[in-house]
Amino acid sequence: MKARLLLYIIGIVWCQTLDAQRLPRILERGGATSSECEAWVEERLAKMSLKEKIGQLFVHKAAPTDTEANRRLIGQAVKEYHVGGLIFSGGTLANHVLLTNYAQELADIPLLITFDGEWGPAMRLKELPAFPRNRVLGCIRDENLLYDYGRETARQLREIGVQVNFAPVADVDNNPRNPVINTRSFGGDRENVARKVVAYSRGLEDGGVLSVSKHFPGHGDTDIDSHKALPTLPFDRARLDSLELYPFRAAFRAGLGGVMVGHLKVPALGGTETASISPRIVNGLLCGELGFRGLVFTDALEMKGVSENPDVCAQALIAGNDLLLTSGNLKRELDGVLTAVKSGRLTEAQLTERCRKVLTYKYALGLKRKPHIRLSGLTHRLTTPAADSLLLRLHRAAVTVAINESNTLPLDNGQSGTVVLNVGKSTADGKAFYDRLQQHLPVTRIQATPASIPNIKAQLLKSRRVVVAITSDDHASYGQLLTSLPAGIPVIYVYLLPLRNLSALTASWTKAEAVVLGHTDRKEIQEHVADVIAGQAKADGRISVAVGSLLKPGDGVTITPETPPAYRPEDYGMHSDVLRRIDEIAREGIAAGAYPGCQIAI
Repeated sequence: MKARLLLYIIGIVWCQTLDAQRLPRILERGGATSSECEAWVEERLAKMSLKEKIGQLFVHKAAPTDTEANRRLIGQAVKEYHVGGLIFSGGTLANHVLLTNYAQELADIPLLITFDGEWGPAMRLKELPAFPRNRVLGCIRDENLLYDYGRETARQLREIGVQVNFAPVADVDNNPRNPVINTRSFGGDRENVARKVVAYSRGLEDGGVLSVSKHFPGHGDTDIDSHKALPTLPFDRARLDSLELYPFRAAFRAGLGGVMVGHLKVPALGGTETASISPRIVNGLLCGELGFRGLVFTDALEMKGVSENPDVCAQALIAGNDLLLTSGNLKRELDGVLTAVKSGRLTEAQLTERCRKVLTYKYALGLKRKPHIRLSGLTHRLTTPAADSLLLRLHRAAVTVAINESNTLPLDNGQSGTVVLNVGKSTADGKAFYDRLQQHLPVTRIQATPASIPNIKAQLLKSRRVVVAITSDDHASYGQLLTSLPAGIPVIYVYLLPLRNLSALTASWTKAEAVVLGHTDRKEIQEHVADVIAGQAKADGRISVAVGSLLKPGDGVTITPETPPAYRPEDYGMHSDVLRRIDEIAREGIAAGAYPGCQIAI
């Protein structure tokens, strides 16, 4: 029996190949290969009816409200339909804990509590401080920080009773028109995305939470939101292998334990079938050819990209998925699976093996017994000084000098005439940046408002350089100002907010001497960016996505306190174009033999 269990764990039944991938590391570290795990799993399987086994394959979406009516619905899902897991989308921290404890108390077999926390628990529980989105994290060059971030996310999730996180997004963000992935991806470079996916996921799983890479086989290069319709990836297999599948292969090679299949049409892989319910893509490609041995989740089955398919839950199980993420009518959905068994499209033996696999993961994730979350002191346990310190380290490491023409940065602190033009919603926005920069070099400040725009250009004509500190994403109000700043005056853009549509900034960045991405208006980071500009701190981030044809992923420069400031003729009342013409005349004379060399006196 023990040998038989091990075969099921490594996926012989659901993966048609034994090559390629190792046993998922979270099973190894969770003791899933032990005789104790085998006994725990088999003891529970022996007592379960077919209906109970089917229920274990459902992750039910529950409302995050702590009311009697909602408790009845949760109780029905757990006691009558025997669901294997729950997800609460949103709500408050207290409600999440109270409902999780309530559901676990009711369950005969402990529930997998899942969470959609792509940037940590704060993605759904707004009381908690949010980590940066993946596009920002993709600027970081030190993958050890991504591992630490995964460990901290796991710690916070375990504190609120979660065993599975539907993260990270492993899609490559190479389509600026994508309405749903963009900032959720680590960027547009496949290698960078793969490194970040593996580092973060390892941290998450070493912290005891299952990572779930999504959205297989790749949702990055689409311009349709699968929540609303069915996107198509019209690429051939060679392109899919070289780009979309690349980060997922890296995750599987690393032995990571979970994957989520997206609602996508990929003709080169599954013909006319939707990926999440396609046997060719799930059983054939994912489990067979790629040898994935972990838990396979569907994306939410109520999404428009798949929900109109009849018997969608049965189709998803037939395709090879292990767990179904659904919020629909549980009775109808379970009855649909039972009907598929009666018709022979599914067998009870197949469902038993799926249930065995889910129970094995439950054991490995610490669900040998029912957990209980202690609500008292929970906020303090989540918002620790160590967590805040990590958040600051991530933000500092992500600061990126994307453009630095003529080595404009760092600025020479001996020169006057620098104006900080603050583009924000209030006079307080960007104030910490200005105050810190003022400690390093003489600067003045102008606050831009829509009403003041006509007068700003005249004010800037007297300056020697302009540092535009941007804390507002209202491009409609300020875009014209940023593209029509006085010609001949060096402009440095400093963004103290995360950017979504970088392609819209191409025109203004083309004219810029320097562009610095701070990604946040947090006071400590505003001050750090000011230190970088003054040559007093280090910035070595790299831009994670393309900016039109101007920049590609990975572009950027490093600034350190050892970087010498550049000296520009304009800082001394001269003009670079005039001096360049003098150089040209001198070289012409030498080339023509008019003189062997010359000195130029000013």
